[in-house]
Amino acid sequence: MLKGSVASVIKKTINYDFPYPLTFLTGYVAMLAGAGMTLIVQSSSVFTSILTPLVGVGVISIERMYPLTLGSNLGTTGTSVLAAFASPPATLAVALQTSLIHLFFNLSGFILWYPIPFLRKLPISAAKVLGETTATYRWFAIFYILFVFFLIPGFVFLLSWLGWQYLAGIGGPIFVTFVAIIFINVLQNKAPKSLPAGMRDWSWLPEPMRSLAPLDRVMRKVLGIIPCCRSLATNVESPVEPATVLKDLQQTTFSDDEKEKDMKNDDNAVVLSVVSFKED
Repeated sequence: MLKGSVASVIKKTINYDFPYPLTFLTGYVAMLAGAGMTLIVQSSSVFTSILTPLVGVGVISIERMYPLTLGSNLGTTGTSVLAAFASPPATLAVALQTSLIHLFFNLSGFILWYPIPFLRKLPISAAKVLGETTATYRWFAIFYILFVFFLIPGFVFLLSWLGWQYLAGIGGPIFVTFVAIIFINVLQNKAPKSLPAGMRDWSWLPEPMRSLAPLDRVMRKVLGIIPCCRSLATNVESPVEPATVLKDLQQTTFSDDEKEKDMKNDDNAVVLSVVSFKED
């Protein structure tokens, strides 16, 4: 773990923002730095895997990691273009088409999620929520990878293979429901008074539909049986709320008679200790 002056220098350098009115250029410069470093090491995975632990220990902020990662994704397209030019003449056209698909896919992701400040906050907020969830439920990381990278693409591929009618008829309502849930969550946090009283929280839903706790109990039992996965079955204890601590203190407050009795007992204990010390 980085400590001391080295960590301080890295933290101040990487997290530095240009003074106003050039502050908006900071992220784009970080993006160029990420792209350049990826071109040097020829791997976006190496670059991001080096920076990820630095974010975990607080040396690099997640807001600065975001443009660095976008730049790394753009820089790795340069590697694919260079590799395409090394292809034989017979497959050069196909190789260039594939590399350009990679380039424009990552470029479209940058155009969609970074230039507009409002959209820029969505991936960062989602990353923080996923990080907090994984810190609480350690098995959630594996569940997320399987669900996002295998189950959802497989389900969409199956619907598209069956035909666009199935994709629109089944996938469309699911997507609309997902967007509606996100919209209601935003209103619950930002403007709860604009919602009906019953929609200001999800307490009316069954627990499995609003919390990971029921699934967590099942996963801990399953993972506790497997020796190599028992560490995933141990969750991080949630912090104690100050209101709970204050309530406990209020419940354990002694009456005046009890306080006076305890003080007398303490005085007697001190006298006995002094007498025993003198006798020794």
